[in-house]
Amino acid sequence: MKNSPLIDKSKAFALEIIKVCNYVKQNKKETVLTNQLIRSGTSVGANIREAFYGHGRADFIAKLQIALKECSESEYWIELLIESGYYDDRRILDMCIEVKKLLVSSLNTAKANQ
Repeated sequence: MKNSPLIDKSKAFALEIIKVCNYVKQNKKETVLTNQLIRSGTSVGANIREAFYGHGRADFIAKLQIALKECSESEYWIELLIESGYYDDRRILDMCIEVKKLLVSSLNTAKANQ
């Protein structure tokens, strides 16, 4: 599988999600939001990887759409962590938004080439 910015950035995002969640769990003793975030945040890259091994274009698009949903959910949990004061570094939110933009662009291209 060839690497792409989407694959690379989604994996970097997942790794950063793991770090953020571990930090919040250890230092803020918050687990409900972080448990949700770690599931959705790491699922983004997993679904993108699956898309590259899909059974045709329709499967590729379906997996990217799932990744986009998970990315949007992650954005919500990150916003809650930041706005509630559990975490204050907005770079993770910026990473999430960047991955979301790449997903939207990739989906638009894939659908146009159907």
